[in-house]
Amino acid sequence: MPEIFRFFGFSFFFYSREHEPIHVHVEGASGYAVFDYNGENFILREKHGIKANDMKRILQVIDENKDIIVSRWEQYFDK
Repeated sequence: MPEIFRFFGFSFFFYSREHEPIHVHVEGASGYAVFDYNGENFILREKHGIKANDMKRILQVIDENKDIIVSRWEQYFDK
């Protein structure tokens, strides 16, 4: 499970046997979420147990680092 980075107690990662579209999993003590990449931005697909203030931080981290997330996915899956 390649971890991309950690922020605010949340791990941002993808699994080693993933599927398209590009997406990122986010998991922490309070829950988890999955965001799909639409070619321009990451869009929330599912969320469980993450508080609203944590979700704001997560969205900010994803938005500020979307190029890194996409690059790591492409490097890992040789795209």
